[in-house]
Amino acid sequence: MEQPLTRIPHPADRQAGPTKRWRLGESPWRTTPFPAPRSRVIIDNDFSGDPDDLFQLVHHLLSPSVEIPLVVASHLRPDDPMDPGPDTAANAHAVLEDLFARMGLESTERIYRGASQAMTDTATPQDSPAARAIIAEAMRDDVATPLFYAAGGGLTDLASAYLLEPRIAQRLTLIWIGGPEHDGLAIPPVDAMPIEYNLLIDVPAARVLFDAQDLTIWQVPRNVYRQCLVSDVELRRRVATCGDLGTYLYEEVAYEQQRVHEYGLEVCESYALGDSPLVLLTALRSTFEADSSSSFYVERPTPQLTAEGAYRTVRGSRPMRVYTQVDVRLMFEDFFLKLDEFARWQADS
Repeated sequence: MEQPLTRIPHPADRQAGPTKRWRLGESPWRTTPFPAPRSRVIIDNDFSGDPDDLFQLVHHLLSPSVEIPLVVASHLRPDDPMDPGPDTAANAHAVLEDLFARMGLESTERIYRGASQAMTDTATPQDSPAARAIIAEAMRDDVATPLFYAAGGGLTDLASAYLLEPRIAQRLTLIWIGGPEHDGLAIPPVDAMPIEYNLLIDVPAARVLFDAQDLTIWQVPRNVYRQCLVSDVELRRRVATCGDLGTYLYEEVAYEQQRVHEYGLEVCESYALGDSPLVLLTALRSTFEADSSSSFYVERPTPQLTAEGAYRTVRGSRPMRVYTQVDVRLMFEDFFLKLDEFARWQADS
């Protein structure tokens, strides 16, 4: 596949976009205002890759219970079939700007481009505007809301920020979609990649963060993000019918499915929106005794990661959450309804 599976927009092709404008922190489509954000969420994803990240981002942007101080456009691995490059972080940045324009969202100053390549070892950060912005947000003393780092791809920018300023580990919780199955909890899928996809983007970065003793990690490993299936008819009836934005999201998935078919791979009637648990675990927590109470996890000692992408048990290490099941009903129904509500507001003149 020589072309990216997510279509990279070019500035010359950008349309005027919807006439209704808004900024992050506003929810003009709601009939009643939401009291106040309960947490801050830094979003980090490889937006030029699998379009499941577009669904996750739209869902987060439409969720008033979270404040989004920055969105990080991160890279894929070299020659990734999702986007062979050459600069996948720049492509991700272009996708973000295009999506904001499609939504009438004027908060583009919150988009930061991450490093263009992975870390070369566990000691050398890849400095970038995103890494510096992550540090600045984590070190703020003027806010009391908890800070989550919601990562749906590689971990280059957070690991680099940590190496530049280790104190950030005490000031945020990493929620990561990535990593292989844990022994005793699940087995790998048939013909699984030797190193799980998101981990493979930057193995040294993940090793740095798993070794960061002050960092709290909530992990959604491969066996769990693969639970997040929606059917083609759900996408056609619940997404594509929701205005221009819904049509765009559905067409990105349909485009990828067609490309996969042309490449000779089997295409099924379901699609994994595997990054959506990032919304579930941050925006859709319980009101009382706040937590992701409708999903299930176990606590395990945080393992080390080997250079080959495997876990190595470390006795006495800090505990981490490993999710074993996520509430797909709550997650997807909330997305479908928010998308419909937003589309109705955009269409109402």
